[in-house]
Amino acid sequence: MTEKTLNVLFLCTHNSARSILAEAILNHIGRGRFKAFSAGSSPRDQQQPNPLGLQVLQNAGINTAGLYSKSWDEFARPDAPHMDLVITVCDNAAGEVCPYWPGQPATAHWGYSDPSAGEGTDAQKLEAFRQTLLALKRRLELMLSLPAAKLEKSLLQKTARDLAKD
Repeated sequence: MTEKTLNVLFLCTHNSARSILAEAILNHIGRGRFKAFSAGSSPRDQQQPNPLGLQVLQNAGINTAGLYSKSWDEFARPDAPHMDLVITVCDNAAGEVCPYWPGQPATAHWGYSDPSAGEGTDAQKLEAFRQTLLALKRRLELMLSLPAAKLEKSLLQKTARDLAKD
């Protein structure tokens, strides 16, 4: 029996840093079990992924083709892919009223500091992005290591929320 691919949507406010990193990492390591997407609650006009985030992904050998900043409204439309799990990765988006997600996916909050908000040299800013990438990757690898039974709809929300405690 083939395992179902689970669609995961990562949300942040602007969809330029943490959610973009999470989308790229999970699509890179997901081994066909997961398909990741990302969006923001209020991306700015002409918002683009943060160049330092893209650089850190490329340095880690993770494909950045096709990554772009978008509103979460794209995933609330009737023709959008069905989400199995929606994870907020910043505290602002966690407190916002989310759109109705068709199919009532599991939800979780994994809070990370905004690597684009830091001051410092270019090398320090790049290191902040690298540290965020590593933290996200560790948590996503834990999710990947879970047996299929832990990813069934009835357990998915509890499992994803429990991962936030690691």
